Amino acid sequence: MDAPPRIIAIANQKGGVGKTTTAVNLAASLATAEERTLLVDMDPQANASSGVGVAPRSGGLTVYDALIGRARLEEAVRRTPIPTLDVLPASRDLSAVDYELFDVDDRGRHLAQLLTGDGVSGYRWIVIDSPPALGVLTLNVLAAAQRVVVPLQPEYYALEGLTDLMETLDRVRATLNPELTVEGIVLTMWDPRNRLAHQVADQVRHHFRVFESVVPRNVRLSEAPSHGLPAILYDAQSKGAQAYLGLARELIEGAR
Repeated sequence: MDAPPRIIAIANQKGGVGKTTTAVNLAASLATAEERTLLVDMDPQANASSGVGVAPRSGGLTVYDALIGRARLEEAVRRTPIPTLDVLPASRDLSAVDYELFDVDDRGRHLAQLLTGDGVSGYRWIVIDSPPALGVLTLNVLAAAQRVVVPLQPEYYALEGLTDLMETLDRVRATLNPELTVEGIVLTMWDPRNRLAHQVADQVRHHFRVFESVVPRNVRLSEAPSHGLPAILYDAQSKGAQAYLGLARELIEGAR
């Protein structure tokens, strides 16, 4: 019998920190390490879906259909250009979940129920991209995850966003998911010439595990989504792609 997958949420309540970039490229990097991986897109903007080649308006079943019980998870899953990476795509319909599940019992646990069923059998990792706003979708993500990886751009306002996220995680642990823990912080958009970036990184390291792999500002990372590809397929030798490969290695080694 296969071991259950490790479920990682990529979360930060502050936007513009590289959350979706991290979800897409971490999932792709885990998959290229021969770790069968499912990328779950829980953001109605569907950028993680398009980042692995599934256009938001391409039709077909999505995570929305699975969440409201219209389809089984495995019916909505799609293949990507990486054979060991599948995606459960999002669509704009997902924004309606906040309203459709508002008065439903256990409205925060629909995704958790999906990801503990037979449809995820055989996956080693599930990586979930979450929306930045706190609502029913984000609660579903955090209730389903075992660990949280937090992308953090090392700037002053990032510390305030991190404080807000920790308060949210405390509430989720108290009500929905007592096992939820922070796996670590990944520094994104890193510029080694920026003195403030070093100061913020040092402060964060005093309180959290910060991954050794640091994601630099990188043109290739920015270009890859427009081609519907993760960076590892767009330019495997780019600094951005190599940083996410390193992050994947750290997660794999930590899971052993």
